[in-house]
Amino acid sequence: QVQLVESGGGLVEVGGSLRLSCAASGLTLSSYGMGWFRQAPGKEREFVAAISWNSHGTYYTDSVKGRFAISRDNAKNTVYLQMNSLKPDDTAVYYCAASTYGSTSNVEYEYDNWGQGTQVAVSS
Repeated sequence: QVQLVESGGGLVEVGGSLRLSCAASGLTLSSYGMGWFRQAPGKEREFVAAISWNSHGTYYTDSVKGRFAISRDNAKNTVYLQMNSLKPDDTAVYYCAASTYGSTSNVEYEYDNWGQGTQVAVSS
């Protein structure tokens, strides 16, 4: 059974940092491109960041460039999202997802497996 479990969310003040983790089981993460998406209250889910299977490629949405960093540790079957300089607009449920395409993708339908999400709230 494939399972992606996010952790590391929480409440943080503006300008603070959080590190999200996504632990995978039931699949070998090194075969997958991985992505982070988020959904704010009342809004559509949107792409945040993606990383290729071998970490050689990363891709970010414009609003998080220079503040967020995606990384992975295939030996630990885990993907991370380091979030710095957080803003109130970053408040959302954050989801990790795995794509058999293996490369970086900002397209939801290219992701086959999804986690349940972790809540991030940034207070002003």
